Amino acid sequence: MKSIVITGVSTGIGFGAAKEFVNHGYQVFGSVRREADAVRLKAELGDNFTPLIFDITDSVAVQSAACQVETMIGDRVLNGLINNAGMATSGTLMHQPLEEIRLQFEVNVIGQIGVTQVFLPLLGARRNNNGKQPGRIINISSVVGKLAVPFLGAYVGSKHALEGISHSLRRELQLYGIDVVIIAPGAVSTAIWDKESAQDVSRYCDTDYAGSVTNFQKQFVQQGKKGYPPEIFGRFIRKVFETPKPKTKYAIVPNLLLDWIIPTALPNRWLDRIIGRKVGLF
Repeated sequence: MKSIVITGVSTGIGFGAAKEFVNHGYQVFGSVRREADAVRLKAELGDNFTPLIFDITDSVAVQSAACQVETMIGDRVLNGLINNAGMATSGTLMHQPLEEIRLQFEVNVIGQIGVTQVFLPLLGARRNNNGKQPGRIINISSVVGKLAVPFLGAYVGSKHALEGISHSLRRELQLYGIDVVIIAPGAVSTAIWDKESAQDVSRYCDTDYAGSVTNFQKQFVQQGKKGYPPEIFGRFIRKVFETPKPKTKYAIVPNLLLDWIIPTALPNRWLDRIIGRKVGLF
């Protein structure tokens, strides 16, 4: 039985991926932060699912989880690692507290690197791997890892960083034959949008950005809730994971032409004006 570790499986994309892999016969190890989520998911996903309780920024807990996985898979190679856990907090870069910005980089960048470092030996990054087929890493980014938007600057920056690191890591891991693939979702209907809509933007009410931040939040949440359900995304992740020779990056958006192909082809100055006008910056 093939085995895979997926971080952040309590809801959304991670849950959709965990369910998809379990349904296709994989042994899935999924990370959650709360015991209640571990119990719920174990009951729902069954014997092929093993919850791992850790926060990806807690290096000791991550190492403990890796030891648990190693014990369960024995001398087999871990077939895959999907770095999915992440967070997003909106705000203007002019006013957003530095601790919020740091936290997003800590979770979306440093945490991903930490998890990857710990699980790499299980994926086959060892001097003597006895000829076993190495595993594959999939890093979940976002379309904003290429298409920057205002008022999500820290999140945008963290995803740009994750993509750059993923490309470097893939080139380094050629030594072991371990591939690294980026998947960048656009609008995906997940719980992150409920969290985003619940965020208090009143702290910006006394700034020049008050109206624009409010407009952006409403538009962004509305677009997100119209996105693909997690099940579709989970299916796509599995297909990419099982592709013998995948591309280095995939973007998944409901309207590929309007939401990805055209925007990525436009000059940045054009995008500045289109986005600025849409959220009321001028």
